[in-house]
Amino acid sequence: MPTAIAVTGADLALPAQDERTLPAAVLPDLDRRPLDQTLAEIQILLDQHGHLVVVCSGAAPEGVYRRLHTIRSLLESDRIALFRPDLPPLGAAVLARQLRQLASCDLSPGVLASAGRLLTHYIHAGALLGSVARLDRVPVTLKAHAKSWMPGSQFAVLAHPQPQLVRIGPGAALAGPEFATRMTVAKGQLNSDWVTGTLAPAWQVQGLREVPLPADSARWWGTGKLVEFCAYLGDLSVLYQLVTSVRQTVCHWCGLDVIGDLCVFCRATPPDTGDGDPTAAHRTTDARPARLTESAARARRALTL
Repeated sequence: MPTAIAVTGADLALPAQDERTLPAAVLPDLDRRPLDQTLAEIQILLDQHGHLVVVCSGAAPEGVYRRLHTIRSLLESDRIALFRPDLPPLGAAVLARQLRQLASCDLSPGVLASAGRLLTHYIHAGALLGSVARLDRVPVTLKAHAKSWMPGSQFAVLAHPQPQLVRIGPGAALAGPEFATRMTVAKGQLNSDWVTGTLAPAWQVQGLREVPLPADSARWWGTGKLVEFCAYLGDLSVLYQLVTSVRQTVCHWCGLDVIGDLCVFCRATPPDTGDGDPTAAHRTTDARPARLTESAARARRALTL
């Protein structure tokens, strides 16, 4: 059975991108339901799939993440990978769907779980906001704070991969990806077509889909007057090529094949090689790239076709 990909809310289980996208296992209200109930659910997933990757939104209550760690400890299992990406809620949902796509391929559990860290670098996530007065996820200048109180003001914000904030007006733009992407949009209580009518064409996205706004988005962005968006790599062949182009190593602790300098299952990092750099012998392209790295060159060529 393929590795199970779980999310901490139904709103993070986006519709399938293609016919091979596997369904997500939904683990709702982890911090409010009885421990024995949630423990049994995760044990069943492990019995059925062998390994489990749980994607948790960074905006989810801390109690959810603590409950996941409690369950992992009680089961004494290193077959559960907890992944809490530094992304807005819609970006986390898109990343979970990418992992669901890859779960249908011949990737080992360690490589699939590690792929989440790699794919995060290629996600462009942001929002159009009616106010930045309560935004604390992206640096906001005093001038922008003052203008956010003006009636009708709107701001385009990119939270990942590099923070950007501009006030909507003539010529307003956000620097976007240098490769072909698709875009998912989730509308809140803000009436605006700027994302679909201006940003998407400027970024030359190759497909746009609307989904409901994730429950945690208003808390993450500090306002319910928003339109959240996320540009991403949507083609399974490109995702697979990108992941498999990265050098794999074997985790010295649990023995799983991984990419990058961290095993997402057992949290082990490479041992010290004695030269002052504990990751020197195992370093891969899993660092934040300023541009597409050499290991992803084939993926870039595929994206520009």
